[in-house]
Amino acid sequence: MARELLTARLLRKECISEVAQCYHFLFSVESLETFPYLPGQFVSAVAPDENGKQQTRAYSIASAPSGNQFELCVNRVENGFFSNHLADLPDLPVGSAIQIHGPHGHFVLQEPVTDSIFVATGTGVAPMRGYSQWLFPADGPDRSNGKEIWLVYGTRYETDMYYHDEFVALAQRVPNFHYLPTLSRAQPQWTGLRGYVQDHVAKIVEDRAARLGQPLPVPPVDPATPPAELRFDIYTYICGLNFMVSSVRERLDGFGWHKKQIVFERYD
Repeated sequence: MARELLTARLLRKECISEVAQCYHFLFSVESLETFPYLPGQFVSAVAPDENGKQQTRAYSIASAPSGNQFELCVNRVENGFFSNHLADLPDLPVGSAIQIHGPHGHFVLQEPVTDSIFVATGTGVAPMRGYSQWLFPADGPDRSNGKEIWLVYGTRYETDMYYHDEFVALAQRVPNFHYLPTLSRAQPQWTGLRGYVQDHVAKIVEDRAARLGQPLPVPPVDPATPPAELRFDIYTYICGLNFMVSSVRERLDGFGWHKKQIVFERYD
């Protein structure tokens, strides 16, 4: 069954990292007053290549719902048809349109909102930006219910860190949002965290358990509990390359976390 295609008009395009060749896009969906989606979902962009073959590429939405608009964060990939199609100004100037279908995906926040650890590398930060905007809107009610939210964002270099200033400002504005950027190949002048995300996630889990007086590893869940009835007081949401996702999941498994507590999306 063919998916319904929507026309998305490009309103703004910005290079947010010259070194990494990463671009931020703002689109509006024509013919719709609202484009409803859940933070963490993705859209699929569709276009014919130079041989007339239809190409489709999924992109996580990098924003919370806002009218008929949505935002994307896209790295230019060498020989990548879609990333170059979007990033090249001659091919896609502001005011031009692309075809999309969606929204799709189940990488969404569990309800009710709990303490949560967001873990991302590279453009995997896109859905985390959507989560954060939805939980802590600048011009609306706080939806976090006072729960502790950590964003552990890992890249190699400082130039690869997208939306850094936004997250710093959010952490300064909201006391229960904790931004932990970490670099694996930091320059000497970097004063922040170093190393890999899984190590910093482990420290969050250990410190939280000690503060709340909870044992680690956590007691196993009663296997008789139906999956639909499982509820936890903390979840981890992971988005990035497979190796990172697997590394974080392995550390959380070592703490006795249930697989339902670990929500993830891999883009390789």
